Amino acid sequence: MKYDAIIIGTGQAGPPLAGKLAGNGYKTAIIEKDQYGGTCVNVGCTPTKAYVASARRAWVAKNSADLGISIEGNVTVDLGKIKSRKDDLVKESRNGLKDFLENRDNLTVYNGDASFTGPKTVEVDGEKLEAEQIFINVGTKPRIPEGFENVDYLTNASILELEEIPEHLIIVGGGYIGLEFGQMFKRFGSEVTIIDRNDMLLHNEDADIANAITDIIQKEGITVRLGAECISSKKKKGEIVVDLDCEEDENTVTGSHVLIAAGRIPATDALGLAEAGIKTNDQGYINVTEHLETNIKNVFALGDCNGEGAFTHTAYNDYQIMSSYLFDNGNRTLSDRFTCYAAFMDPPVARVGLNEKKVKEKGIKAKMATRPMSRIARAKEMGETQGLLKIIIEAETDKILGATFLGTGADEYIHAIIDMMYADTPYTIIRDAVHIHPTVSELIPTMLEELQPLE
Repeated sequence: MKYDAIIIGTGQAGPPLAGKLAGNGYKTAIIEKDQYGGTCVNVGCTPTKAYVASARRAWVAKNSADLGISIEGNVTVDLGKIKSRKDDLVKESRNGLKDFLENRDNLTVYNGDASFTGPKTVEVDGEKLEAEQIFINVGTKPRIPEGFENVDYLTNASILELEEIPEHLIIVGGGYIGLEFGQMFKRFGSEVTIIDRNDMLLHNEDADIANAITDIIQKEGITVRLGAECISSKKKKGEIVVDLDCEEDENTVTGSHVLIAAGRIPATDALGLAEAGIKTNDQGYINVTEHLETNIKNVFALGDCNGEGAFTHTAYNDYQIMSSYLFDNGNRTLSDRFTCYAAFMDPPVARVGLNEKKVKEKGIKAKMATRPMSRIARAKEMGETQGLLKIIIEAETDKILGATFLGTGADEYIHAIIDMMYADTPYTIIRDAVHIHPTVSELIPTMLEELQPLE
């Protein structure tokens, strides 16, 4: 079958691009080997944030006495009901995508595994498709380290299928996935241990942020084991034993379940990229230009598989870049994008641009403002004073280099800084703005009146 365009994958970039192409008269094919919606809809944002919400309700029910609210009797958690609610939300999103994709003119949906047989040809379950333009949107999958071959480990996908709360959940990996699942299952009632090779959780963050996160996690009763070497696992008497040390067998943690949250790798290994001559880097991510084109003309890579972002919002922005390149002036590019993300633990941590560590590494002369959440009136009133705010300004230009916020609502008011950075204006604009009281974000202008040189 000959098409004008072929899209491989229905993650965040795929469906809107398919709609755009088909709506502009392109005869388009889109291929999905599993469920519509990719990681975000099925095993990422939608289901995990539903679980985070349930865990938050459990925590509030158990921790409101200081605010004068007491609950008589036990607070119980029904994981089966939580899962059922999650399944309904996921199904709703899948069905919406199904209707969107399967009922459009000029758009054909194929269900099956896709692999390249040449630069512009793709095979799906024995059927050969050809197009001048091909868009790869296959995402990533969990990285499973060596040493876990002989145990029934959980991933971010399979843990969402549990209907009984683990007695003791061991999590290998102290990144945002590990922290979110660790906190939610602790709040559901599991004993939780988080293990990481690095000397701090979220090791890409500044030490003060990482230490504050560790303090928050440990105060909830989660055990944190850092600096673990040669992590591996084995079964023993119906339990799972995780070794933390290369030499000493007694340095172990024993639990009922183990979750592997040790990062992600691109889901490109079965695509037959070599048959098309498409180049990747050492980790398997597809090399792309500013407009997401691979080394093969008119073959593009969007979403997590290109290594230029690992989030739903960056994947959707890839669609926006692609749409601009194909149908508008092409002014949108990868280099326009500021890195921004949040870890949806409670309270959340959110970041945009450079942090203190990166600014120092780059040797940029800068100023910084900080404020602990314990000095913010709204946080006190809510009884949620854990965390701190940090904003970094370039000394020469007065432009914002980045910010890291850890605290209640941080995933929302970080956008005040994101928007300022995209506006490319000096920090004095937001410093002199009038914000609503009482809010957390009202302290951003106040903080920026107290900048100190970053040594």
